[in-house]
Amino acid sequence: MPKVYMDKDVLTAALERLEIIFNEFDNMYLSVSGGKDSSVMLQLAARVARKLNKKFSVLYIDLESQYKATIQHVEELINETDDVVERFYWCALPLSLRNAVSVIQPKWICWDEKDRHKWVRPMPKNKHVVNEHNYPKEWTWFKRGMEFEEFILYFAEWFNEQHGGKTAAGIGIRSNESFNRFTTIISEKKVRYKDYGWTTKVKLGTRHLNVYNFYPLYDWETEDIWGAVSKLDLKYNYIYELMYKNGLSIHEQRLCQPYGDDQRNGLDQFRALEPETWEKVLNRVHGVNFGNIYARTSLLGNIKSEKPDGMTWEQYAVFLLESLGLYAPELRDHYYKKIKTFMEWYEKEEGVKLTDIPEEADKKLESAKKVASWRRIARAIERNDFWMKRLSFSQTKSDVERLFELKKKYANIIYGKDTNDKHLKQIAEELNKK
Repeated sequence: MPKVYMDKDVLTAALERLEIIFNEFDNMYLSVSGGKDSSVMLQLAARVARKLNKKFSVLYIDLESQYKATIQHVEELINETDDVVERFYWCALPLSLRNAVSVIQPKWICWDEKDRHKWVRPMPKNKHVVNEHNYPKEWTWFKRGMEFEEFILYFAEWFNEQHGGKTAAGIGIRSNESFNRFTTIISEKKVRYKDYGWTTKVKLGTRHLNVYNFYPLYDWETEDIWGAVSKLDLKYNYIYELMYKNGLSIHEQRLCQPYGDDQRNGLDQFRALEPETWEKVLNRVHGVNFGNIYARTSLLGNIKSEKPDGMTWEQYAVFLLESLGLYAPELRDHYYKKIKTFMEWYEKEEGVKLTDIPEEADKKLESAKKVASWRRIARAIERNDFWMKRLSFSQTKSDVERLFELKKKYANIIYGKDTNDKHLKQIAEELNKK
């Protein structure tokens, strides 16, 4: 049953809030994400719009690294509300987003044409899509790589200028989802519409816009969301079914941004729920591909990575070692000793000091193992060959013993199918037999 207070349940209260917005504002749009909260908000708004013979618009920002189930649900919502939605803005634009999985690329740009070959999915082609090539000419404020939060504010200003009067922007967040969401709504510094506690006036810089955010579901619990879905037979994102089957309670279920602050949960969730999407997500941005250090079958499998622009080969080699150290510090130390021995040999035999090692050398000489360079060192770490043959080392008895020791701690240290080195493959088969 839905929560009840002051003789009114939250469903009735939400429907009344939507009626107030439709009756007192000149125009309205709803921001949807494909998640359960905004999905319920949209479908409730559609019911009220039909009752009052009103229409509204929808803003959906497609962040590229989305579940296929989410995209299917958004398409389902378009069909479900087509009769009352005046314009559906499906924005697949190159926006700057947080990347918490890498110290070298703290931001990434979704739908960036420069990375088209890495896109998690093809650019959607339905008639509602707004992309870098067809966005409205009036969007003079739009620029490639602008912040997600910045885009939302400028869109609100533009929408209001286009429609005039007072604009309402529906946001499907609930105060009990997080402390930040709670403070967003209850802050006494916010300007309200007619003292309605579930509204806040939108501010762009120092300017107040003639736009009010409203939160019709702000006091709902998770149980209320699913109660409404059941009672009213509403459409919902099937990914939540998969989350439930994967062991997540209804209170733990989130449409995790895979590169957000809780990235390990986000990546693991993608792997469990949509494995066909997971590998593309891992390889989309710098740093994320180190998710495959813990998520792949073997710790010693090749590291699928690439040196970011603006980083030297020396910096990249250090970054690779640091990243390995997050998951297997013993492996990092093993490579460090090999690299140190490699450098000492070149200084003693060739007179090349550490400070004189070049960033790059002739590729043929590097491949022939006849010259030292930071690129050669970084490539050796990328190969993740325990013997470090790329640096002219060979398999030793002590290395084999070390590998057997690591097997006791890391059950997935190496499987034969994950290496092309015949000696490492033989050891892997022996390790896994034991």
